Amino acid sequence: MTAYVALLRGVNLVGKSTLRMADLKAIAVELKLEKARTYIASGNLLFVSDKPEEKLREMLEDRMQAHMGKQVRVMLRTAREMAAIVRTNPFADGRGNNVQAFFLNEPPPRDLLETIRNQADDERVAAGRREVFVAYGEKGIGRSRLRIPAAEAGTARNMNTVAKLAELAKEME
Repeated sequence: MTAYVALLRGVNLVGKSTLRMADLKAIAVELKLEKARTYIASGNLLFVSDKPEEKLREMLEDRMQAHMGKQVRVMLRTAREMAAIVRTNPFADGRGNNVQAFFLNEPPPRDLLETIRNQADDERVAAGRREVFVAYGEKGIGRSRLRIPAAEAGTARNMNTVAKLAELAKEME
């Protein structure tokens, strides 16, 4: 059995696609994902399963499509992968709420840094295994104009949330 974190893209945005975390947990139970629990209302699901990652992603995306009436992308990471993301954060010197990991289903493109637009002088970007790390500058994420085309298919979590999800997933192993 493997502990997983599922990160859903584009749910619970104000006025757009709301998903009650109780519904997300119920979907996980319906799919027979063990020890299912959610963490904060931004589309984070933790569970244990012996199914392969691709099968789990497909099951969750199909069920989310049926529930929400639209495509919801799901990024999955094991407990060990989440711990590695925290450990290898290239911007660990930044405030956790000011550093984001954009989770992707594929590795970032080799030309990631060349495709970035509107990067401020104090914003830093680095590629991870299947993540893009961003340390936002003085203005913070709310006023940043930074555009990372490769990250648009993924979903972001700040490093405080990533660390907590890693901790919770490790407890489930």
